[in-house]
Amino acid sequence: MTAPVRVLVCDDQALIRTGFTTIIDAQPDLEVVGECADGRAAVGLTARVRPDVVVMDVRMPVLDGIEATRLLAGAGVAEPVKVLVVTTFNLDEYVYEALRAGASGFLLKDAPPAQLLHGIRTVATGAALLAPEVTRQLVGRYAARIRPTDDATGDPALTPRELEVLRLIANGLSNSEIAATLVISQETVKTYVSRILTKLGLRDRVQAVVYAFRQGLVT
Repeated sequence: MTAPVRVLVCDDQALIRTGFTTIIDAQPDLEVVGECADGRAAVGLTARVRPDVVVMDVRMPVLDGIEATRLLAGAGVAEPVKVLVVTTFNLDEYVYEALRAGASGFLLKDAPPAQLLHGIRTVATGAALLAPEVTRQLVGRYAARIRPTDDATGDPALTPRELEVLRLIANGLSNSEIAATLVISQETVKTYVSRILTKLGLRDRVQAVVYAFRQGLVT
C-alpha cells in the first residue's frame, strides 16, 4: 500500500484547523501530522515532522503565511515543501504574493471539502492548483499592481510560439482552450508548456503566470 500523504495544517483559527483536520484525517490516503497557529510555528514544525503538503493560511500572527511560504518553498530553499494556500475573497491580493513566494496553489476557505481534498492530492503529486477561471479572476484583477521587473523584455530563449503560449497561460486559458485558440492539439500544447517551464527554470504553471506578469508579457 502507498503511504498516505502527510499534511500539516496551519491556521490561526482553531475551528478552521479542527475542521480541516477532521476532513483530511477521514481520508485513507491522507494523514494530518501536525497543526499550528502561525507561520513561525509552521516553519519549525515542518522541519520536525516533514509533511508532504502544508495547508497554509495567509493572515496569521508572529509570521504571516506569505513569509512562511517563502521560508518553506521559496527560491534557494534546499528541501522545499509543497504549500497549498487557503484564503478568502477579500484576501486574494495577498495570494499573488504567496504564489511568488513559492506556493503550489491556493483555495478559498469557503470551498467545499471535496475541493480541499482534491487540492491537497493535486499539490502532493507536484502539480499546480491554479484553476484557469481563478487565474483570470485573481491575477487579472490585480494586474495593475503587479509591477514588471526592470529588465522586463521577455526572454529571448523562448520562440515566438512559446511566448504566445505563455501569454495564453497567463491569461488563464487551459490546455484545451489554448489548443482551440491556436488550432493545435492538446499534446502539442503540453509539449510547449513543458519547454517553457524547462527553458525558464519554472516549477509549474503558477510560476509561469507570475513570470509572465513580472516580465510585462501580459497587461
